[in-house]
Amino acid sequence: MSSVTFDRATRLYPGSTRPAVEALDLTVEDGEFLVLVGPSGCGKSTSLRMLAGLEDVDSGRILIGDRDVTHVPPKDRDIAMVFQNYALYPHMTVAENMGFALKIAGASQAEIKARIAEVAQMLELGEYLDRKPKALSGGQRQRVAMGRAIVRQPQVFCMDEPLSNLDAKLRVQTRTQIAQLQRRLGTTTVYVTHDQVEAMTMGDRVAVLSDGVLQQCASPREMYDRPANLFVAGFLGSPGMNLLELPVVDGGVRLGDTTVPVARDALAEAGSSHVTLGVRPEDLVIADAGLALEVDVVEELGADAFVYGRTTLGGEEHQIVARVDWRRPPAKGSTITLRPESPESLHVFETSSGRRLG
Repeated sequence: MSSVTFDRATRLYPGSTRPAVEALDLTVEDGEFLVLVGPSGCGKSTSLRMLAGLEDVDSGRILIGDRDVTHVPPKDRDIAMVFQNYALYPHMTVAENMGFALKIAGASQAEIKARIAEVAQMLELGEYLDRKPKALSGGQRQRVAMGRAIVRQPQVFCMDEPLSNLDAKLRVQTRTQIAQLQRRLGTTTVYVTHDQVEAMTMGDRVAVLSDGVLQQCASPREMYDRPANLFVAGFLGSPGMNLLELPVVDGGVRLGDTTVPVARDALAEAGSSHVTLGVRPEDLVIADAGLALEVDVVEELGADAFVYGRTTLGGEEHQIVARVDWRRPPAKGSTITLRPESPESLHVFETSSGRRLG
């Protein structure tokens, strides 16, 4: 197994003035499961395709272990790729699909058969080996695509949104299987998704991209607790973080009819009369003083309930979401008052640059 290093790797498509991926500096450790996440067009799939050799690298380098593979053909990189659309050969059986790359590589029939049998047992595909893809469900086809990658025993797995064609229940089940398989195999894996829940639940680390630029790379917990900037803060979390531009006052920031205490060093670092305050829905509580919220929607999810509503700050209307007691949720159309649960739950950002303060 090997590490993967993007050393200021850049991809600029012909005719474009802005790089699809700009000076990407990122190292994936040996055996690590790294998830690339971001909105559509952020450069995550382009980054993966650069690693696989399916896109040119216009400047910078890509290394697998200590080997510079920037200009090495895809077939010589020892990478296995799992695609969104499975990319199975329809005229071949499951066994033939899984063993095709080994056959092309000149492996013996005995070795091919042994590897297929081992991986089929691992993926619970033994009874389907003689079937063709059209006779399989979407989840089974995805497992065949995974099996085809695993039998090759590559240095690196590249996975490009492999679960996006599955229904919600099967997606949850399959992402658990993929995470378990990766831990068992210990193969370095770069996984691309637009689904932040997949990113947070599967990755050892998560790398967030926006407009081709790496915003932050950290463990899911660290990124959730300490987002590096406004983009990461707003992108990660479901429902998303509430972000409010508030005036700085003596002792903190003004939120509705109360002052919320904020660390002095964060406010001093801002050097401005306003900062952007971030607070997660689960860190807002109903109180006697604070932010008056008119409830528009109550979303009841069993053990959780979220209220979505409107409030007015500085003459502007803002949308707010808060998690409330699912046993006693407020009524639609009612007005409640919210405040942050504690100063420790607050995130403070410089409004102009978006960077985290404190």
